[in-house]
Amino acid sequence: MNRTCITAAAAAALLVAPTLPASAQTARTISRSDKAQGAQAHPQLLAEFGGAYSGPQAAYVERVGKRVAVQSGLSNAQGDFTVTLLDSSVENAFAIPGGYVYVTRQLLALMNSEAELAAVLGHEVGHVAARHSNKRNTRATLGGLLSAGVGWLTGSDILGRIASTGTQLYTLGFSRSQEYEADGLGVRYATAAGYDPYGMSAMLRQLNDDQTLSAQIEGRQADAVPGWASTHPNGADRVARARQLAQQMRAAAPSMAQDTTFLRMLDGMPYDDNPAQGIIEGQTFRHPQLRLQFTAPEGYKIDNGSDAVTVAGSGGQAQFRAAAATTDLAGFVRGRLSELGARDAGAVELRSGQANGLQTVQGTVSATSNGRAVDATVIAYRFPSATYSFLVVTPSGSRLGAFASMVSSVAELSPQAAGSIRGKRIRIATVKAGDTIDSLARRMAYPDYQRERFVTLNGLEDATTLAPGRLVKLVVAG
Repeated sequence: MNRTCITAAAAAALLVAPTLPASAQTARTISRSDKAQGAQAHPQLLAEFGGAYSGPQAAYVERVGKRVAVQSGLSNAQGDFTVTLLDSSVENAFAIPGGYVYVTRQLLALMNSEAELAAVLGHEVGHVAARHSNKRNTRATLGGLLSAGVGWLTGSDILGRIASTGTQLYTLGFSRSQEYEADGLGVRYATAAGYDPYGMSAMLRQLNDDQTLSAQIEGRQADAVPGWASTHPNGADRVARARQLAQQMRAAAPSMAQDTTFLRMLDGMPYDDNPAQGIIEGQTFRHPQLRLQFTAPEGYKIDNGSDAVTVAGSGGQAQFRAAAATTDLAGFVRGRLSELGARDAGAVELRSGQANGLQTVQGTVSATSNGRAVDATVIAYRFPSATYSFLVVTPSGSRLGAFASMVSSVAELSPQAAGSIRGKRIRIATVKAGDTIDSLARRMAYPDYQRERFVTLNGLEDATTLAPGRLVKLVVAG
């Protein structure tokens, strides 16, 4: 089981590239404490984000990341930095103390040039160099970041005990002024490393377009899209500001030539979900190896983490997890409620039932979250080789509410159905005479929004005429 981190200073602030923080100007090596902190968190982050991707793109990202990171002043040795391409379908990038820098393959696929990659990585290193994580009004320690159950209704006796999920692990947001500062630092680092400073504005515009399309596909407001854009506020004003920063670097207007080396590097890289971790198709989650599936309510967002699947919407949130097989579902449910902090879980009334031939047991307790009363329900399913369960959190008195149909939809997948599940990959195609946006978009491995997905992925204007010889990205099956 298993979507982004690039933000407004005060109105009177000058649009100039900020000077490096004193710590970034003077430090020439990463401190021992930061190295220890980062080394402790690194394996946890790998686990949360699907592990390190080992394809040929990983070495490319590492080279660019180290080239940019040494411009930060954190260290003048590239060997002090660990740059990792994560095997995750979540659009994300971040850096942590100790020289650890991360970007997901899903965000990499959205980029169209090495300069954009350099800008993103420079931005994330900028947050560390400016010590922004230490200035946030939240848990300041890295351990706190790793344990925060972001996305959940935290703050209650029961819900505060819910473990974090991978897709929302590092989503404690930065302030708008911190984002602007990191943008400026990212532009400075990338430029110093020899990259086009317009990469930052190009990437921010690309993210805006992607955010808008995601909201359209999922039927949500554009500003409600989770991921990089929600934790690092974006907008047209930020794109314009990044462009001004590039101009202040005395850079020529951005080149219109394609970065063909970068695009060809992306060829063959997996896109969207890794079938080994389960896939999301519309409102249905299917896992070929675990041989199970369920369908979320319409309008609800599914996030696939490394150890849990979360479903969230206006009527509450749910989390789906796996555990060892047991014949005592009642004991499992009581134990899970007890782990979550329920008082006297042994006295909770349980209900037995069936879902698509699977034995089920469920129990509900009352809890509070941020001063509001909620219902917390655990539903366990007995599979041949494991026990799966939902934790559903809804407003008080709702019980399962909108999630009733979802918990009833859990079912086993047949071997044939499981074997038919395939992933997607990026393929780089060369435009031929007669090709159009529409003709190429029809090759995208999606049943809907083919044109919109193609235009956004390739950073095109909707009315663009494609010239023969141009390279374009396609998402294809397999």
